Amino acid sequence: MNTTVATIVITLALVLMLGSVIAAVRDRAMGMVLLIGFALLEVAVLVQAGFVIAAVAGGAGPEDKVTLFGYIAGEVLIPPAGVFLGLAERSRWGSAILAVAGFAIAVMTARLLQVWQGQA
Repeated sequence: MNTTVATIVITLALVLMLGSVIAAVRDRAMGMVLLIGFALLEVAVLVQAGFVIAAVAGGAGPEDKVTLFGYIAGEVLIPPAGVFLGLAERSRWGSAILAVAGFAIAVMTARLLQVWQGQA
């Protein structure tokens, strides 16, 4: 697993979480900046998933492939789901939903690194 890509994903997710919290505190709905940011986050997560799948196909990775691919699948689904719910709720709570989505991606990526390294 490429730790550089994982670091980029975690950093981008935390920056987007912070931006979403600021928007929610200011009583603003999700704007175009957050929408574009979460689109970039989705691209970064897909790149990370590609690296993981390629490494596993090459014989690397942990023994527990089910957990690994469960985290990858969850990470791929969270940004679009968060944006969909954020667009559906055009109040501060839409931005709050995005804050939770950004935090979830950061935590799941950190956990994915632990799973990759064989830690329980």
